[in-house]
Amino acid sequence: MQRVTIYTTDKDAAQFDELVLDSSVFAFSLLDTGGPRGLLDGPIWAFIDWVLEDMSGLELCRRLRANARFADAHVTLVLDTDDPEDMRRAIKAGADDYVRGPLDRKTMLDRVLALYASDMRPSLSQAIELGDLHINVAGEQARWRGRLIFLRPNEFRVLRFMAENPNRVLSRQELVDALGKAGDPSYLRTVDVWIKRLRAGLRDAEAATLLRTVHGKGYVLDV
Repeated sequence: MQRVTIYTTDKDAAQFDELVLDSSVFAFSLLDTGGPRGLLDGPIWAFIDWVLEDMSGLELCRRLRANARFADAHVTLVLDTDDPEDMRRAIKAGADDYVRGPLDRKTMLDRVLALYASDMRPSLSQAIELGDLHINVAGEQARWRGRLIFLRPNEFRVLRFMAENPNRVLSRQELVDALGKAGDPSYLRTVDVWIKRLRAGLRDAEAATLLRTVHGKGYVLDV
């Protein structure tokens, strides 16, 4: 079943019930100024409020557009007024659209469905390239300098998430959340198993130096 994620900076809207329509699930998720925390699967929409607690909606829009993971997302700025200057600034910041808020569940879904039913719906990039590391997202395959990195599904997803967040220390909890395992404390211990297997796969492909442990904090992919 296709998953469509609707990111929103509105904490209340992020709690809206998901919609199941035909073979697709439209699910709401909170977007904070740190950007999306988990893996991005399927088409993505983002509704960004004009005013946020620690930055402007315009600045968050610019940051998302600079993030390769969000490059194909459909971004809507939710304006406080109908000021034409604000509309112009929204588009200039990289938004695809703008709308006067506040928005309810029906309005958000109507806007998403209108585009989703057309040929304009966005799609995620199917490849990640970081220097000599190449990840085929659709084929769930990773290579280092042309050498195949043999990984199980969970270890592949860990590598993919780390490649989407390179040079940043990721805690065990972040890795658990990214793989959709949140809510089960036992998975915090399982992270060490995933990392051990991932490290073995990287070592066999002569890429052992990519993965680094930061004691007491987590793991980082150095690229």
